[in-house]
Amino acid sequence: MAGGLVALFDDVAMLARAAAASVDDIGAAAARASVKAAGVVVDDTAVTPQYVHGLAAERELPIIRRIAVGSLRNKLLIILPAILLLSQFLPVLLTPILMIGGAYLCYEGAEKVWAKVSGHQDAHGGGEDVLPDEDTVVSGAVRTDFILSAEIMVISLNEVVDQPFVSRAVILAVVAVGITVLVYGVVGLIVKMDDVGLSLSQRSGNRVAGFGRGLVKAMPRLLTALTVIGTAAMLWVGGHIILVGTDELGLTFLYDAVHHVEEAAHDAAGAVGAVVGWLVNTLASAILGLAVGAVIVVVMTLTVHRRTAGSANTAGSH
Repeated sequence: MAGGLVALFDDVAMLARAAAASVDDIGAAAARASVKAAGVVVDDTAVTPQYVHGLAAERELPIIRRIAVGSLRNKLLIILPAILLLSQFLPVLLTPILMIGGAYLCYEGAEKVWAKVSGHQDAHGGGEDVLPDEDTVVSGAVRTDFILSAEIMVISLNEVVDQPFVSRAVILAVVAVGITVLVYGVVGLIVKMDDVGLSLSQRSGNRVAGFGRGLVKAMPRLLTALTVIGTAAMLWVGGHIILVGTDELGLTFLYDAVHHVEEAAHDAAGAVGAVVGWLVNTLASAILGLAVGAVIVVVMTLTVHRRTAGSANTAGSH
């Protein structure tokens, strides 16, 4: 009897060690996948604060929370099952679908550039004094997040594609939750730093109060800068998705041209060649994104937006 119990305990200990090793492997794989997607994570963090820019301070965190929940829902309930099934049965469709998402990001970015250049608050005719509707803000943010989340998840998938199906699913789920918490935690800190600064400015002590006043003055500028960075990130990420996608589909001339210029810049820059090469690739991707987005903006303006405006005028005449 005792021998049987000892054998049972040995089996349990062996299973526990195997489970612990499996958890370690999953954690390590999730970390590697997250590092590979770090560039898009930074873009996601830069894009999001612009959606709460100009809203009442007490509504910032609740809206960020709603966007975070929408982002997690995107990743776990839509993107994760879709890319797992596609990677298992129809991997050839992953690139075209991702390119469509990239084109949407280009459109979003180019639309914001056009709104800024034309002097309108947004490309749909909203005035500067109109307060944004929260539901519209959240839906727009979650829609943009969907594309960035898809890019993050596909990059992560490429790092664990050789794993068994179940392990792949668990690793990607860990990546989804971890990145969402990281991104929206940082975003929450960014948009509330002015409140932290206000609190510090009211405390005794010249240094602490001065630091708090500095934060209060700096945060509007930071949020404005993040709005610009977020728009640039949309164009960069969208353009890069299309650039890489065309190469994977066999249309290599664009990718080869950018890669050739990138290598030339890398070689010419010496010790900082890696940074310069990355900047060249990023600039080329952003230019491509702006070009693709501009074409889509023109098409949408001549079709969907004109039709919508016509319907509104017709309804108003009655």
